[in-house]
Amino acid sequence: MDISPGWPVAVALVVLLAVTVLANRLGRIDLDREAAVAGVRAIVQLGLVALVITAVVRSIWLSLLAVGVMFTTAAVTTARRVGAPRAWHWAAASMACGVVPVVAILLLSGAVPFVGVALIPVGGIVIGNTMTVHTLVGRRTFAALREEHGQYEACLALGLTSHQAIDEVIARRVPEGIVPSLDQVRTSGIVTLPGAFIGVMLGGGSAVQAATAQVLVLFAIMATQAITAGVQAELIRRRLMLAPDLRASLVS
Repeated sequence: MDISPGWPVAVALVVLLAVTVLANRLGRIDLDREAAVAGVRAIVQLGLVALVITAVVRSIWLSLLAVGVMFTTAAVTTARRVGAPRAWHWAAASMACGVVPVVAILLLSGAVPFVGVALIPVGGIVIGNTMTVHTLVGRRTFAALREEHGQYEACLALGLTSHQAIDEVIARRVPEGIVPSLDQVRTSGIVTLPGAFIGVMLGGGSAVQAATAQVLVLFAIMATQAITAGVQAELIRRRLMLAPDLRASLVS
């Protein structure tokens, strides 16, 4: 199967983007402009990435540099999305705790060859999903800390430390950031055929090869998200990874 740039793809993209914008407006979601901008950015960025990957994929050092750029961009993006742009280095730290060992396992085990053509897509998938869970956990825990500030103060009044009081508020929120990915793993092959599976199939691989690649990716995503969410939660308890307003209100 060959999907190449051309009029059919261009028409499909325009229609799909129009449907997205219209659905946002009719549903009063108020994200139509953001959706349109995101769509245009995706076209431009993926086009540039395709050119860059073609140029760097033959060099392992340039491939590692490309993965590093992906990771840095992901850390900055998720820090902004949770409302703590100045804490991007803590976002990077929690993500690195998940990404580095997981990618190392994939490479050292030989499951993924240490070549650019494999490292860039697998690294991108792992980093992207790690960024997603970091954003979900951050937004849910920060919202809880704002909405349940009274509970936090009550815990302090009872003699709990700030660390313990924050944990009382966020403990049940952290798993919520991981549940969507677990549902994807649980329903893979029944409800959805995730990206790695489709990619291998479109690339001419067999269904068995596609299934193997997808299971490997899913297990890697579960591992990196679990580590990242745990480290992120600890950074929040220690008041290191916080939005500015929460840093000011969560006094010890």
